Amino acid sequence: MNDYVTQYYRCPEKYIRLNLAGPLSDENGYFRFGSEGLYYGQFVGETPSPTPNGNPSDGLSHVAAKNGIIFLPFDITQVTDNLRLEMYSNTSCHSESFINSMLGKAYYFVRPLIPVAVRKQLQKARLSDWNTLKFPRWPVDRSVDLLFEQIILAALRAQRLERIPFIWFWPDGAHSCAVMTHDVETMQGRDFCTTLMDVNDDHGIKSSFSVIPEHRYEVTSEYVNSLQKRGFEVVIHDLTHDGHLFRDWKEYLSRAAKINAYGEQFGATGFRAAVMYRNQMWLHALKFSYDMSVPNVAHLDPQRGGCCTVMPYFIGDILELPLTTTQDYALFNFLNQYSIDLWKVQIELIMEKHGLITFIVHPDYIMKSPEIDVYKSLLAHLVQLREKKKLWIAKAGEVDYWWRQRAKMTIVEDQHGVRIEGEGSERARVAYASEKDGKLILTVEPKPAFLKPSLPSGVN
Repeated sequence: MNDYVTQYYRCPEKYIRLNLAGPLSDENGYFRFGSEGLYYGQFVGETPSPTPNGNPSDGLSHVAAKNGIIFLPFDITQVTDNLRLEMYSNTSCHSESFINSMLGKAYYFVRPLIPVAVRKQLQKARLSDWNTLKFPRWPVDRSVDLLFEQIILAALRAQRLERIPFIWFWPDGAHSCAVMTHDVETMQGRDFCTTLMDVNDDHGIKSSFSVIPEHRYEVTSEYVNSLQKRGFEVVIHDLTHDGHLFRDWKEYLSRAAKINAYGEQFGATGFRAAVMYRNQMWLHALKFSYDMSVPNVAHLDPQRGGCCTVMPYFIGDILELPLTTTQDYALFNFLNQYSIDLWKVQIELIMEKHGLITFIVHPDYIMKSPEIDVYKSLLAHLVQLREKKKLWIAKAGEVDYWWRQRAKMTIVEDQHGVRIEGEGSERARVAYASEKDGKLILTVEPKPAFLKPSLPSGVN
């Protein structure tokens, strides 16, 4: 049961010792574990709430410890998977979503004939209840991250430890990480990419461009090279962007084969599905290193749900980089906001947990004022955070590369102290989790002046 916590923090397994407090309920349901987080799964001793509304039981009061072992009233692996993989209740991607409903099929059949202005009004009407949804928590849901914090606190208390060492989340001791991505949806958006790269370069920020390989516009080798030669990144964005990718398993496999071929052709290691439609159980058919198709909170997306974490996580061999902020399209067209105020709130909430701040800004929707001015304000704010708060602004592929390196590193504790071993460890930092006034405190060690080389076994 302790695997997910030790993977998240990259701490030695001996510090996290978990067990079930008793037999689990037959039914799944919602419960709390502290003041903010909400969770879904089976529960020890009682049947949890069938809905996230009301006042679900707090599992924190059911935690016990004996001989350094923490006894939980739920299976942390099950609960974490239920959130990260969106396997909760009828909002799950595994239930019938809008795209697979009769109404959804009818909409996508006639969608090419519907004027853009009319489509926007239909989308607004269907998503009009977004601000009444209680779960995931708007504007950022950090339930998984808060759950793991509570486990670390419980471990400190159960073993009467002053601190637990772990590998800091980001390279060079960066406070948090930000990734800018651009989904290119039209020919006009494709042609605006050069201007958008100029804007990004003016702020010293490289980004990822998600391109649609078929039907929408021509993706030439010259276009792909123009992005990559300037240090930007290419991501495969669905196949045709028709919203049909996950409708049928056999059809999906056929499309996945084409998507994989385009990934190899364009030298792309990342993927994102159209309109954030997703089925995380099917990702294994895609031969990419990372995926960016899962929102943190999907209240303003056609497929509701959300993964409830602000950190990357593995789905099999694929690393998921969740979308943790509101898309520009929703900001401008659903919320009618032309400022970065919401983004700033989301950034602050994510940085409180040292998380991954990911954006989707479409070149198709920011060609004119005031949208391009809002985007420039966002970039200026990120630059300020980079300078003052040590925010690491990276391309998605760089995050994927780092997170995979970190996943293979180990903490070593011996007579020489505490150190990190593994490829890329020169950029890693030892960090410590401790408790102060009932809260978890994370501190990062500075870069050591001298790194003691690793020695073969038995050599002192």
